[in-house]
Order: sequence, then structure tokens, then C-alpha cells
Amino acid sequence: MRVLLLAATLFAATTLVDVAHALSITNRDDHDHKLMIVEGPRSQNHVLKPDAVLENVCAKGCVVRLNDSEEDEYELEGNEVVSIEDGNLYYDGPTAPATPPADNGKAGDGKGAGQKK
Repeated sequence: MRVLLLAATLFAATTLVDVAHALSITNRDDHDHKLMIVEGPRSQNHVLKPDAVLENVCAKGCVVRLNDSEEDEYELEGNEVVSIEDGNLYYDGPTAPATPPADNGKAGDGKGAGQKK
């Protein structure tokens, strides 16, 4: 019985670790954004409403395309916390604030996330 409990605990811990390091995207704009998340051979489309958060996607790296534009593709590792502001993707870091900083009204350093393709 102890072996079963230990196995179940290890499985749960492994699952939670993967989720904790998955990509999180927040839409800080005042309009919807269409996202395409490409992980290897599969892709998923999402519509992110204003102030909405898309969490626990892209755990092992992916390409995020904004609004069907091939020029707005971002290659991410999967453990980032990013936000969409003014139609661009910005890196917030591993522990992004829930609200933008008070000094300029925006989160992130304005340098973008990942590598734009």
C-alpha cells in the first residue's frame, strides 16, 4: 500500500511541476487577440479577450503567432510569463505581477519575449 501511495504522490508532483512551468499569456490590451500556439506538429487556436489569461500551455516550447500574422511569431521555451500589450508580446518573467507597475502603466521591459522569427 505504501508503494502505491508513493507512486501516486510522485505522479502528482511531476504533473504539478510541469503545469507550474507552462507558458502563461495575459491580454493587457482593450480588444481581443487571436493566438495560434504551435507545438511540434500540432497547433491550437485561441481568442484571448481583454484582461483574460491563457495558462498552462506550451510546457516544452512552442511558437506563438499573434493575429494570424507570420511577422508576429514568437519562439518560446514554455516556462515564460508573457503579456500582450499594444499588439506585441512582452516578457513579464517567471513571477509576473497581477497588475501592471504603477510607474508607466505597463508590465514588462518593452523588449519583447523570446525571439521574434
